Amino acid sequence: MLETPICPVCGSEHRQVFWEMLDIPVFCNILWSDRDGAINCNRGDLKLAFCEDCGFIDNIAFDPQRLEYTQVYENALDFSPRFQQYAQNLAERLINTYNLQEKTIIEIGCGKGEFLTLLCELGNNRGIGFDPTYVPLPDHEKLGDRLQFIRDLYSEKYADYQGDFICCRHTLEHIPTPTNLLKSLAQIVENKPETGIFFEVPNALDIFDNLAVWDIIYEHCCYFAPVSLAYAFSSCSFEVKQITEEFRGQFLCLEAQPSLDTHGQSKPETEQVNQLANSIAEFSQKFEDKLSEWEQKLGDLVNQGQRVVIWGSGSKGVTFLNFMKAAKTAIEYVVDINPRKQGMYVAGTGQKIVPPAFLVDYKPDVVIIMNPIYEQEITQMLEALGLTSCQVRCDV
Repeated sequence: MLETPICPVCGSEHRQVFWEMLDIPVFCNILWSDRDGAINCNRGDLKLAFCEDCGFIDNIAFDPQRLEYTQVYENALDFSPRFQQYAQNLAERLINTYNLQEKTIIEIGCGKGEFLTLLCELGNNRGIGFDPTYVPLPDHEKLGDRLQFIRDLYSEKYADYQGDFICCRHTLEHIPTPTNLLKSLAQIVENKPETGIFFEVPNALDIFDNLAVWDIIYEHCCYFAPVSLAYAFSSCSFEVKQITEEFRGQFLCLEAQPSLDTHGQSKPETEQVNQLANSIAEFSQKFEDKLSEWEQKLGDLVNQGQRVVIWGSGSKGVTFLNFMKAAKTAIEYVVDINPRKQGMYVAGTGQKIVPPAFLVDYKPDVVIIMNPIYEQEITQMLEALGLTSCQVRCDV
């Protein structure tokens, strides 16, 4: 029996394991160039625990030694016009809100640097990005010495790198002890109370309230609802300005600044924690119901001789394929518009990742869109390819 450790956010012992899934790929976003390698990838277990005091959720079976983030890690969404527009709007809003003109911006977990580059271009800013998976891109060269990338995890050893604005998007959920990063960050900026802080993470309410279950992956060892995210920051000497749900509720965006109150927030909002607890109590059964429903749907499609593809080889697609036993026989190909993923294979199940143009000859009967927010752009691409007769499904 795996012992439930204390909550890494609030230190509470009032925790319960409420759901588990064993033997899943530890990486959804590693590119595999051969099918056997993808199928035989490194695996781990998911055992999600809920803190009854602050609402924090994490995988207590998470082993950081199983993960090594390298340059073959690929989770960029910027090839989607819909996501590009979201990033553009977000960058413009942050520039206007924080007057980011000719300022220095630090991005923690910058990935391939797309968002940091955008902030620097739009505001004539200087950017410093930290990420062990960073790969130089041609777009970065045009900004010259205004862009600097450090292929490492951000920590106190980089305290000399001071910024007017610090952002971190979709990185905090990868850190098993997130308050360690926040405490380090608080120490680094303690003498610059005017520093703007922006963090973006997946929204646990979308996952556990709305059953967006395909976002549960090994890489994400932490899951934040607004209540736990606010408490994590306020307990680490930050003043939380606002938390909003963005990207149709899939993301949480937090804005904060260093706080002069070093004691932090005394306790989380009990009512919000209780509301989340109700969803957690029902989650396991609702998850099983959803899994059974889709096993039946995929089985029926196989029996009918239907040719099925899924669109999206990111976390949602990889999780869907690995959780679904029927997917091994029902689905042979996965479509993705990211050219860096095309020709590669899905971790754990080995489906080949193909470009949209592949579908012209393949002629699928059913296209399952893994993220419904992209339905319009995907439907338009299918129509442009002349694939107007295939059934498009977004009900996953």
